[in-house]
Amino acid sequence: MARLYVLLFLIQVVLAACALISCLSADDGTVRGLPRFLWVLVILVFPLIGAVAWFLAGRPVPRGDRRGWSSGPRRPVAPDDDPEFLKSIDERANRDDHALFQRWEEDLHRREDDRPRGGERPEL
Repeated sequence: MARLYVLLFLIQVVLAACALISCLSADDGTVRGLPRFLWVLVILVFPLIGAVAWFLAGRPVPRGDRRGWSSGPRRPVAPDDDPEFLKSIDERANRDDHALFQRWEEDLHRREDDRPRGGERPEL
């Protein structure tokens, strides 16, 4: 039973520390509900309730609508999430593959033309 209390205490401390860091790193104009210094006091005096309250009611909302979701078109986070980028890679690969195939074809035709015909022996 003591282990459970220690675990719950550690979870409470980590949650309060995350809330405190989030509160202190937020811009002054974007904090909701209370001024930032009051949020810090609430988080320090009531670690569990204050941390939960900060994440639910005080944390800044990202730019966009009030629900926290951006209302405009989102930019992909990474290039491999961007359909335009993936399409350009496919087009470039197809173009490069086609050029390579053309060079191979030309090389094959050149070698066939240079090959000796019939009973001729190649010069060494």
